[in-house]
Amino acid sequence: MQYSMRLVTARQIRDWAGERADAAPSLLGWLQVTKSARWQGIQDVRRSFSHADPVKVASGNTVTIFNIAGNRYRLITAIHYNQGVVFTLRFLTHAEYDKEKWKRQL
Repeated sequence: MQYSMRLVTARQIRDWAGERADAAPSLLGWLQVTKSARWQGIQDVRRSFSHADPVKVASGNTVTIFNIAGNRYRLITAIHYNQGVVFTLRFLTHAEYDKEKWKRQL
């Protein structure tokens, strides 16, 4: 039996929502959906968030990117499907995301 996804850390999502009022509804909605999800792969994620994309980063790991607030922001996560855990890594404006500095850092 697979349990709902566990978030590390949900508090960070709430903090980002508090810092960016225009993104708050999208972030809090993402949080609610993710906490009740039972994702086993990217195809499951895309059933919840159709524009979620896997991206390989410098470390060789794959992160999952979510569009937030009508594509104004990007939420970068690491999803460990085998453990049912989602790590929140970065929350960037679209312009910050496009610079791709984050790819070299992860």
